[in-house]
Amino acid sequence: MPRAEKGTPKYLANKMKAKGLQKLRWYCQMCQKQCRDENGFKCHINTESHQRQMLIYGQNSGSYTYQFSKEFFDSFMDILRRQFGTKRVKANKVYQQVIADKNHVHMNATRWHTLSGFVQWMGKSGICVVDLIDDEWWITYIDRDPETLERQRKADKKKKMDKDDEEKLLEFIDQQIERDKKRKEGEEADEEKKCTELIRENEDEKIKLDLKLFKKPDAPTPIQPTPLKMPRIDNFDTMSVKSYKSTSSTRSDISTSSKKSALDEIMEQEERIKEKKNRKDHWLAEGIVVKIITKSLGEKYYKQKAVVKEVIDKYRGKIKVLETGEKFKVDQEHLETVIPKIDGRVRILNGAYRDSIAILKSIETSRFSCTLEIEKGTFKGRVISDIPYEDVSKIYEKK
Repeated sequence: MPRAEKGTPKYLANKMKAKGLQKLRWYCQMCQKQCRDENGFKCHINTESHQRQMLIYGQNSGSYTYQFSKEFFDSFMDILRRQFGTKRVKANKVYQQVIADKNHVHMNATRWHTLSGFVQWMGKSGICVVDLIDDEWWITYIDRDPETLERQRKADKKKKMDKDDEEKLLEFIDQQIERDKKRKEGEEADEEKKCTELIRENEDEKIKLDLKLFKKPDAPTPIQPTPLKMPRIDNFDTMSVKSYKSTSSTRSDISTSSKKSALDEIMEQEERIKEKKNRKDHWLAEGIVVKIITKSLGEKYYKQKAVVKEVIDKYRGKIKVLETGEKFKVDQEHLETVIPKIDGRVRILNGAYRDSIAILKSIETSRFSCTLEIEKGTFKGRVISDIPYEDVSKIYEKK
């Protein structure tokens, strides 16, 4: 029967039928030909083109089967990973997504003849967790990607550290409460002295009082004081006065420090937790001024100042040389921080107050540290000292 002419109703009807999915058993993968019924499929397998394709397939059937199986597996796993992730889902639901593409590799060309066989093979291979519930196969993808596993490991580690820090803080607060409770109980016990009744074991026994009387001592003979000569002001020991003052001030400091309240100790504990949490091995940030300390970019850029324009994967940054305006990508190991003048604005790059903006108040060159005053944020107005040079850097401000 000749084909319908183009534009005729018969031709359009055939095209509309061809758009939809047809039965799998009437599809030829080698020729990529879909037939609409059994008669059409029989006619196709008797054609010369199909016979040539089958001769090619017969020469290396294992290679073709492997290739078709691999393409079907890749398309199935791609949909499972992207749309469903590690959630449990019906295998047939994923399969319907696969066959929605008209040009997909059909299962009758793979090593698996049924979806049940394919699902069981994935379970035996350890690719997915397979469950049979109410005669339906459910699968759960097992993500073994190294990056995903490393990300999950870091997330679990961070969660454990946060939990440990919270538990330590709660334990410390409980200890403070218990200590204060015991101290109050001791004070109440001292105030309330219990009186007991005097009871004699034997009623015939007489009570004896042993009073030891001491002879009143004679009044002491008064001694006449001898006049003392006052020392001259020139011989007065000023060092003794200074030492006395320093000793008294030291004692007052010790007594003050010994009277730290539980609130101060809790605040110090929180500071240590923040320092541990925010102390990281990368410090680059956008908008700070840095100094180039490598000669690999050229002698003329050595010791030149630059501004960080962009941070790339935490450890590298795109910088712009302030003098020449040239731009480079540099690792943070080849840069160092820059300290501004007093009252200059800086950014804290590491430690408990990471990413805070502060004002430089003083510099301690002997200890390679500085004192800052927080300018913005929750801790505005707080003065912090002994901040290392490498933890802060000048903020670039356009003139």
